[in-house]
Amino acid sequence: MPSRNWGLLRGRPKTTSIFRSEVMSLIQLYIPSDVARFTVSQLGEMGLVQFRDLNSEVSAFQRSFVNDVRRFDEIERKLRYLHKQIEANGVDVYEFLDEEFVGGSRGPRDLDDMEERINSQESRVLKLTAAYKNLQLKHLELLENKYVLEEVSSLFTEISGRQGAPAGIQGAGRGAGRGQDAAPLLARADTSSRRSIGSLDAARAGDLEADIGMSAMGRDINVGFIAGVISRDRIATLERVLWRSLRGNMFLNYVDIEEPISDPNLEEPVYKSAFIVFAHGESLRARATKITESLGATLYQVDSSAERRQEDLIDTMSRLDDLLHILMNNNVARFNELTSVSEQLNTWFAVVRKEKAIYHTLNLFNYDANRNCLIAEGWCATNDIPAIQSALHLATEDAGSNVPTVLQELRTTKEPPTFIRTNKFTDGFQNIVDAYGVPKAGEVNPGLFTCITFPFLFALMFGDLGHGFLMTLCAALLCVYEKRLAWLAKDESLRMFFTGRYIILLMGIFSMFTGLLYNDIFSRAMGFFASGWAWPTDQGGEGVTVEATKLDHVYPIGIDPAWHHAGNSLLFTNSYKMKMSIVLGVIHMTLGICLQVPNALHFKKRINILHVFIPQIIFLFSIFGYLVFAIILKWSTDWYARDAGGELTHVSPPSLLNMLIYMFLSPGSVSDDEKMFRGQAALQTFLLLLALVCVPWMLLVKPMILRREHQKIISEGYGRISSHVRVSSEGDGIGGAVVVAEQEEMEEDDFDFADIMINQTIHTIEFCLNSISNTASYLRLWALSLAHAQLSEVLWTMTFLPTLKMTGPYQPVAVMCGFAVWFVLTFSILIGMEGLSAFLHALRLHWVEFNNKFYDGTGVKFEPFSFKAVLDEAEDQ
Repeated sequence: MPSRNWGLLRGRPKTTSIFRSEVMSLIQLYIPSDVARFTVSQLGEMGLVQFRDLNSEVSAFQRSFVNDVRRFDEIERKLRYLHKQIEANGVDVYEFLDEEFVGGSRGPRDLDDMEERINSQESRVLKLTAAYKNLQLKHLELLENKYVLEEVSSLFTEISGRQGAPAGIQGAGRGAGRGQDAAPLLARADTSSRRSIGSLDAARAGDLEADIGMSAMGRDINVGFIAGVISRDRIATLERVLWRSLRGNMFLNYVDIEEPISDPNLEEPVYKSAFIVFAHGESLRARATKITESLGATLYQVDSSAERRQEDLIDTMSRLDDLLHILMNNNVARFNELTSVSEQLNTWFAVVRKEKAIYHTLNLFNYDANRNCLIAEGWCATNDIPAIQSALHLATEDAGSNVPTVLQELRTTKEPPTFIRTNKFTDGFQNIVDAYGVPKAGEVNPGLFTCITFPFLFALMFGDLGHGFLMTLCAALLCVYEKRLAWLAKDESLRMFFTGRYIILLMGIFSMFTGLLYNDIFSRAMGFFASGWAWPTDQGGEGVTVEATKLDHVYPIGIDPAWHHAGNSLLFTNSYKMKMSIVLGVIHMTLGICLQVPNALHFKKRINILHVFIPQIIFLFSIFGYLVFAIILKWSTDWYARDAGGELTHVSPPSLLNMLIYMFLSPGSVSDDEKMFRGQAALQTFLLLLALVCVPWMLLVKPMILRREHQKIISEGYGRISSHVRVSSEGDGIGGAVVVAEQEEMEEDDFDFADIMINQTIHTIEFCLNSISNTASYLRLWALSLAHAQLSEVLWTMTFLPTLKMTGPYQPVAVMCGFAVWFVLTFSILIGMEGLSAFLHALRLHWVEFNNKFYDGTGVKFEPFSFKAVLDEAEDQ
C-alpha cells in the first residue's frame, strides 16, 4: 500500500498559537486485538498521542507482548552485526529508503518475509566470515612456516659454510641470520653470554666434516632445536628468559620479518620475528618449548635435512599461492553479499525499530479478555481528535476488520502535559524557554515574547552595524541552504548553531538596527546625514581643547557622529546607555508583571489580580516608574537654555542617583540643585507612602481572604472533592465498556494557613528586593555595550589602522596582512566570544528578571508516540 500524506490527513488546527499551550484531552481507545498493531502503527506515523502506562505495576518481563519485543530485538542485533561487517569491509551503505514499505501498512506476512531474508543474509555472511577467518589462520600458519624454513635453512647454510672457522659453530644472535650480518655476533661467541655454547662449538670444530648434516651432529652430541615465530617486542624477553632458565646451555638466533603479518585474532597487523633455539638434551628442549609458548610464540616442525626443508619450503609457497587465490574469491563473494545487504539495510533498520516501538507501546495497554480488545489511554490535543479518528478508520481498513476502534474523551481533573505547536522559526526560541522550565497547561508562554525581546536585548549589548551584518550573513546562509546543511544537525558541536539559525538571524538584524542607532560600524562613525555639531575652523595647536558649536538641527537617526571624535564621547555614551538600560529594563519587567493578568483570568484566580498584580505594579511604578519618568524628563529638558536676558533658565542637571537615594533618606525634601519640577518633594513623598502601603497589601490581604473563604466552606458543611473519570471493565452492554465517574473524598484537609502565610511572605520579600536587584541587573546592557565598543576600537587601532598610516613600497602587503589579522580577530573575539557573552547575559535577563514575574514553568512536556522521534533517537545513538 502506498504511503499516505499525514500532513493532509492531520489538517490545520482551528486555533494554533504559542501564547498558550494547546487544549488537551484525555482519550480512551478500545482497540480490537486483530487491529491493535495497525492502529498503533498509524498513530505512530502521525505522532499525536502520548500514551499512558496502564501496566505500571507489571514488570517488563510479564507484559503481553514481551516475546514480540524480543523477536525484533534479535532481528535488530542481526542487522547491527551486518552493519558492522559492512563497515569493516569498506562497503558503502546506500541511503535508499523504501518509503512504500517503511511508511505503508505492513502485514504479518511482510514482516515474516523480511525476517526470513535477514536470517538468510546473516547466515551466508556468517559462513563466509567464518570461512574467511579460517583461511586467514591457515594463511598465517603457512606464512610463518615459510619464514621459519627460510631462517633455519639460512642458519644451517651459514654454519656449514664456516666449518673451517677456529671457533667451530659460531652462533648467530641478534640481527639477521644470513650472510655477513651475523659476523659481529659470531665474534662474541667467547663472551660470557655465549660461553655455554663453547662445548658445542668445540665438538663441531673437532669432530665433524663439512659434508656431515645436522642430523649426524644431533646423533653425536644430542643437540636439537626448536623453531617458530614470536612478536618482535618479545624477542628480547625470550632471549633473557631462555638464557637464565637454561643457564646458558642454549643458542638463539632470530631474524626480523620485514613486513607486518595480519593476524585475524588481532585488529592491527603485527611485526614478528622468526627464531631458532638450539639446546642440548630433551629436557632442555622441552623447557625451552614451554618458555616460548608461554610468551605467545608459535612453534613449527622443521626437518634437519636440507633436502626435506627445501621440499617443505616449495610446498609451503605453492599452498600459499593457492590459499591467496581462495581468499580473493572469498572476499569477492563476501563483498557482493554485503553489497546486496547494504541496499536494504536502512529500510530494514527503520522497519524493525518501528515494529519494536509498536510492541513497546502495546505493552502499555490493558487487555480485556472478555471483549478480546486492548484498552489504551493517552493525551492528545483536542483539535487533533478528528485526525486521530481518521487514522483509526484507516487502521481498521488496513487490518481488513469489520470491528472499528472506539475513541471516547474522558473528563478528568488531572493536569495534562504541555503541547505548544512550533515551527522551524519559533522552535529555537521555545527551546530557550523550555530550558528554564516547561509552561503549565494554560499558562502564558514566554516564548511568544522571547521571539522579539531576546534578540533585542542581545542587540543592545552587541550593537554594531558591521558585526551585525556579518552575523546576519552567516545566519542567512544557514537558513537559505538549510536542506543542504541539514547534516550539521547530526554533529553534536554544530547542532546548536544549526537549530538556532533563526535566533542568530534575528540577533544579527537587531544588532544592525542598534548599531545604526549607536552610529557604529566596526568602531567607526557613519555620517549619513549632516551633523548637529560644528567644529571651529581654527583648531589651535596640539593639546588645545576646543568645543564644538551646536547647530539649529539635530542628527535625525541615532547618535550624532561628531561624538565619535570628541574627547568626552565616553562620558556621553556612558550616561546615555546607562539610562537607556534602566528605561528598557523597567519596561521589560512591567511586561512580565502584566502577564499575571491573563494567567489569573485563565485559571479563574481573580484574587491574584486584585491583591498581587495591582500592588506589585504600583510598587514598581512608585519607585522605578518614577525614576524612568525622571530620566525622560531630564533627556527632554534643555538644561543650558537661556532667557531673554541671557540667564540660565535651569540650574545644572540633577544627579538622578542622588535623587533616588535621598527620596528614601530624606522624604519630603528636595534640594534646589536636585529639583526638576514643581511639587517634586510632595510627589516623592506620596509615591514613597504608596510603595510602603503595597507591602502589607501583598503580604496579608490574599492569605486572609483565602482563610475566610475556607472557613465559610467548612461552616457550610462542604468537603473538598476531587473527581476523575475512568472506564469500568464491568457491565454487559453491547456498545462496550461503561463510563463511570468516581469521586474520592479528600482524606485530609489540604488547606494550611501557616503554609500559605509563609509562602506569601517569601514572595513579598522576594518581589520587593528583586525589584531593586533586577533593575540594577539591566545595567549589564550598558556594561557589555561599552565593553564591545571599546574592544572593537582597540582591535581597529592596534591591528589595521597602523598599516593604513604606513608609507613605502611594502604598504600594500602590510595592509593585506593587517586586514587579515583584524578580520580574524573580529570574527573570533568580537563575534564569537563577545556574541556568546551577550547571548548568555540576554538569557539571564529573560530567565531571572523577566520569567520570575509571572512564570512557574512547572509543566510536563507533551511527548507523543512518534516514529520520527524513535528513528531520530536511534540515529543519534
